[in-house]
Amino acid sequence: MITTLPGLYLVSVGVVKPAIWIFGWSEHVVCSIGMLRFVNLLFSVGNFYLLYLLFRKVQPRNKAASSIQRVLSTLTLAVFPTLYFFNFLYYTEAGSMFFTLFAYLMCLYGNHKTSAFLGFCGFMFRQTNIIWAVFCAGNVIAQKLTEAWKTELQKKEDRLPPIKGPFATFRKILQFLLAYSMSFKNLSVLFHLTWPYILLGFLFCVFVVVNGGIVIGDRSSHEACLHFPQLFYFFSFTLFFSFPHLLSPGKIKTFLSLVWKRRILFFVVTLVSVFLVWKFTYAHKYLLADNRHYTFYVWKRVFQRYEIVKYLLVPAYIFAGWSIADSLKSKSVFWNLMFFICLFIVIVPQKLLEFRYFILPYVIYRLNIPLPPTSRLVCELSCYAIVNFITFYLFLNKTFQWPNSQDIQRFMW
Repeated sequence: MITTLPGLYLVSVGVVKPAIWIFGWSEHVVCSIGMLRFVNLLFSVGNFYLLYLLFRKVQPRNKAASSIQRVLSTLTLAVFPTLYFFNFLYYTEAGSMFFTLFAYLMCLYGNHKTSAFLGFCGFMFRQTNIIWAVFCAGNVIAQKLTEAWKTELQKKEDRLPPIKGPFATFRKILQFLLAYSMSFKNLSVLFHLTWPYILLGFLFCVFVVVNGGIVIGDRSSHEACLHFPQLFYFFSFTLFFSFPHLLSPGKIKTFLSLVWKRRILFFVVTLVSVFLVWKFTYAHKYLLADNRHYTFYVWKRVFQRYEIVKYLLVPAYIFAGWSIADSLKSKSVFWNLMFFICLFIVIVPQKLLEFRYFILPYVIYRLNIPLPPTSRLVCELSCYAIVNFITFYLFLNKTFQWPNSQDIQRFMW
């Protein structure tokens, strides 16, 4: 039934074996549940430090209060509820996050060989982490494209050509990308920078061919499909956990004004979204049967109760998607392109609605938005603390039993 590669178990051996040699402890002690879970606590400490280093690297340092904001942002993401909960259990989330964040940090520092190796380590914790290694390569490509795009604009006499709308901008970017990719010199520069990631991608393709797919173990329960509404669920998830930054009267007013200004475009987007919800909504058997998880109750009490609810939520999905994109406008258009492509590839093929799948893309998103004001960070941190308290309280105190099992069941993410 285990469908991930043995990265967590290999690291556990690397901790357990030295403990046996150094302290003379028995295997019964060092391989106990508590000691194995302690491995993830070590990863969580590493994640805290990596988050701080990433905030220092990603965010500009031109504000007097930015150091306080970086520390608060680090603490907030370190206790991000869906991740924080699994720091105390023997799951792959903490290690997966550690190696992926480490790979991203090394990429930002230009150490791409180390980044690719760490990406491989992340892949050993969860196969889909290969996409975030691709994102690291995409980050390098986006940086080069942004530099070339700025140079291209500077060649124009008026520096910035007149833009008559989003479609004109989109056309100009496509023309630029086509011209850039036709240059052998440009491609050779990109290859020289990203060859470690290309090698990793090649090894991944070999794995897929030899393994007969990306999934190991129980393949019948992890079949790929085009589950487009997963994007909408991620947008809603992000809006919920980043509401101090994404939801405000000013944001809503700006969105409604934009909808009215470009009503034909938003009408088409709404129609397409309704169609995707209608034709591509799937309910995995685990989602319908396992009442230990929050997603079971979200699905049962929101989506299953009234069929029309999933269509009525489309405007909220569109607002959430727009608000997320708007919060990333400080990043280049090419960075955004790389991020949303990777987001699409990671979550859309997943049939199961599982909040754990959203952890990595959420953290990468949250790292790259501008540092929010301290008041919003305090609000965000307080909300995370409340959610964590409720989750741990339910897990520890609200146990129950299934009719056909004597085992104690617990509510969890």
